[in-house]
This record gives sequence, structure tokens and C-alpha cells, in this order.
Amino acid sequence: MKPIKFDRDETKAIVAEIQDYFRVELDQSIGAIPAEMLMQFFADKMGAYYYNRGLHDAQALVRKKIDDVSDDIFSLEQPTKAR
Repeated sequence: MKPIKFDRDETKAIVAEIQDYFRVELDQSIGAIPAEMLMQFFADKMGAYYYNRGLHDAQALVRKKIDDVSDDIFSLEQPTKAR
């Protein structure tokens, strides 16, 4: 898997979320650099878990759509003497 990279705006938004979490939930402040380091740690160590979950969810959605299309195609079948 390629490393997870965020663009500048995404990084700023994630860092702000981390800082807000520390302030609200832990009653502590965290600077932008430590918050970015924490973000990178989670991306490196746990990103694959979230990525894989997303793949599984996407795969389930595709399977459902294929089943729906298959059912729609089957409903178009015309009756014959064999059926």
C-alpha cells in the first residue's frame, strides 16, 4: 500500500480536529506540530485498517449493485415453452 498523504488543506483540517479533541475531551492543549505528528502516526500505523474497511464496504456495495442489476436483467426474460 502506498503511504497515505494528505494535501495541505486536509492536513490543516485534521490537525485542527486533533487539537479540538485534545482541548474538549482531554482538557489539554496540543500544538500543531505534535498534532501533525500524531496524525502521521495514525496514518502510518492504522491507516491500512481504515483503508481495508473502506475496500470491504465498497466491495459489499458493488456486490449488491451487481445483484440488483442481475435481478433486473432476469426480470426482462420473456416466457418460453421451456419455462
